[in-house]
Amino acid sequence: MYKTVRETGQQEIVIKKSRFIGHVKPVVTEQEAITFIEDIKKQHWNATHNCSAYMIGERDEIQKQSDDGEPSGTAGKPILEVIRHQGLKNVAIVVTRYFGGIMLGAGGLIRAYTDGAVAAIEAGGAITKVLHREVLVDVDYTWLGKIENELRNREIRTGPSRFTDRVIVLCLPIESEAESFIAWMTDITQGQSTITEGERVYFIEGE
Repeated sequence: MYKTVRETGQQEIVIKKSRFIGHVKPVVTEQEAITFIEDIKKQHWNATHNCSAYMIGERDEIQKQSDDGEPSGTAGKPILEVIRHQGLKNVAIVVTRYFGGIMLGAGGLIRAYTDGAVAAIEAGGAITKVLHREVLVDVDYTWLGKIENELRNREIRTGPSRFTDRVIVLCLPIESEAESFIAWMTDITQGQSTITEGERVYFIEGE
């Protein structure tokens, strides 16, 4: 499982007359992140700064940041630290600044860009995605009621069943539990089911 944001979002905060607009987007590839950052820069071409950071990959393999003209370490790094601290993956954030005439100093900038990144994540909505495994259970119709009842009792996620001369029930156990699920399903159908594994699929936790 991993945490990310649900959708693209933005939120503005004002600190000592400077406007900080936090933008966030869920991304899967580095090119997606780069394109998102470029789009925000085009949209806010007249801003004082468009500082950014992104983190991508199952093991956070890709981590990049940009101060975009702010003093080194006062913008991109704090944004990246917010992503890391909140445990997010596959996320790109841009914090746009329109200077309001009051200098913030290094400490003030770090706090401002941190707050801008937090505001962006709030706008995008943090979610947890959990990896599941498709398990197709092919059985005679006489087993359908029992299987459906057992799946409900265990609160196993399911997909649409397929009905022909037999029924194929699409089960979606958590990936780490797939092996034990198959053994359990074989047991409750007394070995009279044909079980095949399908693709790995992510679902939002609690939905």
